[in-house]
Amino acid sequence: MERVSFDPVLPENPKIFILGTMPGKQSLKKQQYYANARNSFWKIIYDLTEEVYSENYAERIDTLKRNHIAIWDICQFGDRKTSLDSDIKNEVPNPINEIIEMFPSVKQILFNGKKAEKLYRTYFNEIEGVVYETVLSTSPANARFSFREKLNNWKIAIL
Repeated sequence: MERVSFDPVLPENPKIFILGTMPGKQSLKKQQYYANARNSFWKIIYDLTEEVYSENYAERIDTLKRNHIAIWDICQFGDRKTSLDSDIKNEVPNPINEIIEMFPSVKQILFNGKKAEKLYRTYFNEIEGVVYETVLSTSPANARFSFREKLNNWKIAIL
């Protein structure tokens, strides 16, 4: 089943650009990034930004923008039967580096999991002056790590 990514969330002067792989089933159904309630992405973002947690998607996007955090997915299109990153096939990348180069304010790329990093490195070269870090995937499929372990990993990685 072919999946299509969402538009990027691009605040003014983004400092951090978080890259995932592509939307899962629940995200596609709700048309929201990280819509699976068991995905720890939003809880981690709220902890890192020290803002009051919200379930409201528009408020979540505003939190990213206020904190100069951009998000997008590596894959513009791809085939994936399940929501597992290991199932991604026939992917076509988004123009990630073009976007990064449009925003010289970007100082760090965070790959949300190893598959996002692998896909990036398949299609792109690193941009000089940008720090690249791979953090523990926030996906519920990454269940061998607790929320606290994921959060601490993100805290250590973020500039």
